[in-house]
Amino acid sequence: MLEFDNVSKSFWTGSQRKVILDQASFRVELGQSMGILAPNGTGKTTIINMMCGLEQPDEGTVRRSCRVSFPLGFMGGVAPKLSANENARYIARIYGLDPDYIEAFCRWMCDLGEYFDQPVATYSAGMKARLNFALLLALEFDIYLIDEGMPATTDVNFNRKAGGVLFDRLKTSTVVVVSHQPATLEKFCRTAAVLRDGRLYMFETLDEAKQYYDYSS
Repeated sequence: MLEFDNVSKSFWTGSQRKVILDQASFRVELGQSMGILAPNGTGKTTIINMMCGLEQPDEGTVRRSCRVSFPLGFMGGVAPKLSANENARYIARIYGLDPDYIEAFCRWMCDLGEYFDQPVATYSAGMKARLNFALLLALEFDIYLIDEGMPATTDVNFNRKAGGVLFDRLKTSTVVVVSHQPATLEKFCRTAAVLRDGRLYMFETLDEAKQYYDYSS
């Protein structure tokens, strides 16, 4: 379970305080994927980052009683001076997994050839995105976090291969996806919330959330 208990978060923009969440309380139960609809610039990425611990709330508590992934496409966990091989083996040790397996999986998934053994700093943006996606899929989580604003790869073959693995993984996992487009949520979620002016409005069905989102836009 992933739970927010009276969580508040805001940022100072230089001229005013921007409220991301104002005393929000909700929980994501395993097996019940959830979507969050919000216009661009309202704090979707910040909420996702708080879910996995990349950002801390100003007030309140975020509780995790299961394995929560880093956001899909998150680039911060990879050391640019190390190769994909070294990064994969290092992250495997952090999670207590077999480094040989994680290396082999990422090498197969990324299909980077000789670049897999060269520093990540030499990679193109697309190659980095492939590595980060592969690392996400190599580690098994109970809840996967998807932010529509995260970098994506344009490699068709990789997308087909990774998409198949992700689809199989999500059959037995829970997803939290944030987006400004209801169509994105339809792929993963039956229930959703709407983020508006720092308030999170929960709905039992995605259709109800869509109606409120369209009405309040």
